[in-house]
Amino acid sequence: QVQVVQSGGGLVQAGGSLRLSCAASGRTVSSYAMGWFRRAPEKQREFVAAINWSGKSTYYADSAQGRFTITRDNAKNTVYLQMNSLKPEDTAVYYCAARYDIGQGFELRSEYDIWGQGTQVTVSS
Repeated sequence: QVQVVQSGGGLVQAGGSLRLSCAASGRTVSSYAMGWFRRAPEKQREFVAAINWSGKSTYYADSAQGRFTITRDNAKNTVYLQMNSLKPEDTAVYYCAARYDIGQGFELRSEYDIWGQGTQVTVSS
């Protein structure tokens, strides 16, 4: 059974950068799509970014496009989210997610069945 554990996050000033990591254990996730979602206070969990099993295809929410970069290292069973030019509205709990890659639905929260524990990202103005 696959489990994912997140690291990174914290407090940063607006304009700064953070990198989140998500390490999988239990079995290889080289056939899995990986995604990042976030939940801001009093809002629903929303899609941020996703990457297909090979790393050759990436998907971003409009709010993340051009500022965030999702990558993966299948040899390390790890996916990363590099967040640059952070804004106060990026403040949220960020969640890593995984699911077997079926080639579609990368932005759909309901398609993912493995979730990380969440990590807080706070961007001060």
